Amino acid sequence: MDVNNLVSIAQAMVADHKGLLAADESTGTITKRFETINVNSTADSRRDYRELLFRAAGIGKYISGVILYDETIRQSAADGTTLVDLMKKEGILPGIKVDSGAKPLAGSDSETVTEGLDGLRDRVMEYVDLGAKFAKWRAVIKIGDEMPSGHAIHTNAHALARYAKICQEGGLVPIVEPEVLMDGNHDINSCQQITEETLNSVFGELYAQEVVLEGMILKPNMVISGSDGEKRADINEVANETVATLMRCVPAAVPGVMFLSGGQSEIEATMHLNAMNNNHKNLPWKLSYSYGRALQASALKAWLGEAGNVKSAQEALMLRASLNSAACAAEYKGEAV
Repeated sequence: MDVNNLVSIAQAMVADHKGLLAADESTGTITKRFETINVNSTADSRRDYRELLFRAAGIGKYISGVILYDETIRQSAADGTTLVDLMKKEGILPGIKVDSGAKPLAGSDSETVTEGLDGLRDRVMEYVDLGAKFAKWRAVIKIGDEMPSGHAIHTNAHALARYAKICQEGGLVPIVEPEVLMDGNHDINSCQQITEETLNSVFGELYAQEVVLEGMILKPNMVISGSDGEKRADINEVANETVATLMRCVPAAVPGVMFLSGGQSEIEATMHLNAMNNNHKNLPWKLSYSYGRALQASALKAWLGEAGNVKSAQEALMLRASLNSAACAAEYKGEAV
C-alpha cells in the first residue's frame, strides 16, 4: 500500500475552497431526473449531459474531483476525448462509485445494507487502470419506527470499512459515506443521536480494519431535521449540531469532511455549509461539499437536452460551484430565492 500517494490524493481532494461534484447517479436515477425535463435517457444523452458538466470552462477552480458512474468512466466525449481526460485537463481528479446499491437487510423488514464487496478488489484494479484516483461507497441509515436497529448500523459500518481497506490496498482513496436519511418527520435531536451512533460505529470498524485515516475522506449527512418535520431546525442550529457531532466522533487524522446534500435544496445546502465554516474556526479537518443535486439541479433545468442550452447549463453549474466554494471560506453572502 502506497500510503504517501493516498495521503497526497486525499489532500488534493480537500484543497482550499474546493469540493466534489457527485455525478455518479445510476442509470435508473439519472433516467428519473431526465424525465423531469422531458429528455429521453440514452447512453448518448447521458454522455452529452455529463460532458457539458466536465467541459465547463474553469470548473477546476471550484471542483477538485468528480464521482463517476461505471458507464461514465468508460465513455468518450463527442469528439473522441475520454471524459476522464476532459477532467484531467481541468485539473480535476476522477473518482468512481463502486458499491452496487442498498439491498434488503436480512432480519429486517425495512432496512438495507449496501452490497458490492464481491469482486471489489478486481474492480478497483480496473478502475485504477481507467484513471480513477478515489472511490465512493454509500451506506443508508433510516430513521423511523424502531429504526435504525443496531444490526443495520453495525452491518453497514462493517461493509464500509471492508470497502475502504480494499480500496486503499488497490490505490484508491475511499470516500466513506454513511448517510442518515432526511426522510421522515423526526426532529434534529433524533438525527443527532443516530448520526453520532453511526459515526462511532463506522470509525470503530475503520480502526479495527486498520484503514489509514489520513488517506480517506468522510462524506456524512448534516445533522438536520426530517424533511417532513413540523418544526425544522434553523441554519445555525444545523451547523452547530453538525460540528458538535463531528467533534465527538471524527478523528483529527481525517483530512476532510465533504458533506452530502441529502435532499436539501441548492440554497439550503450552501447556507448550512457556510454557517459551519463561519461559526467554527480552527477545526481539525476541512469542511467542504460533495454535492449531486445541490450542484446540478439548476444546470439540468437550464439544459433541457438542447445543444443550444449547453452554455446556460454550464453557467448555472459554475454559479453553484462558486457559491459553495465561497461557503467553504465562510464568504457566502446569500442570494435571491
